Parts: sequence; C-alpha cells; structure tokens
Amino acid sequence: MAAHIAIHKAEGAWVVRAGGAVIAESRNALELIEGDAPAVIYFPPEDVAMAFLDPSESRTACPHKGEARYLSLETKSTTLQDVAWYYDSPKPGMERIAGHLAFYPEKVTVEQL
Repeated sequence: MAAHIAIHKAEGAWVVRAGGAVIAESRNALELIEGDAPAVIYFPPEDVAMAFLDPSESRTACPHKGEARYLSLETKSTTLQDVAWYYDSPKPGMERIAGHLAFYPEKVTVEQL
C-alpha cells in the first residue's frame, strides 16, 4: 500500500442522497485518506441501490489505486453523469476497496448519520 494512503472502517452510519432518494446507506463503509486530500467514503455494493446506477464509458487511472470505472445516476428529472466510481481490481495494498463505490460530494449528498 502507498504510505500516504490509509483505509479503515468508517465510524457510524453513512448515507448518500440524490434526487430526493437514498442511494446508499451503510454501517460497513470504508474511509480512505490519501495524503492531505479530504477523506473519501467507500460503500459496499450490497448497501447501494444499484438499480439507479448505470455504467459509464469513463475511466481514469490512479498510480496508487489502479483503474477507476464510473457510474451515472438516473434521477426523476436528470442524469448525474459519472457520479460514482469504483475499482474492480485495485493495485496491491488497496484490495479492501475492491468493488466498493465512492460518490462525488459535489454531485450528491454524502453524510454521516
């Protein structure tokens, strides 16, 4: 694992809200802290309403975590493009976040309950 990245269980319950709906809620989320960047909450897929999310063609590469794939969210009134990302096969040391979803707080509400 990259020395500047820490992954641990997020304290308490976390929720993602968008378009008037709860998209994710979990007591099993992970918190990833990378350097001085704000912490990112990763939700296990079983705690996410996957029916609202559609795969995107977007991909990015992180030298520490690997290739990220993106998902878009269909709400009642719009599509939020590339609102979430995940790593299918993260790099060694990052396996804990494999398949977990993180959401952009600029596009949806991510908060601790």
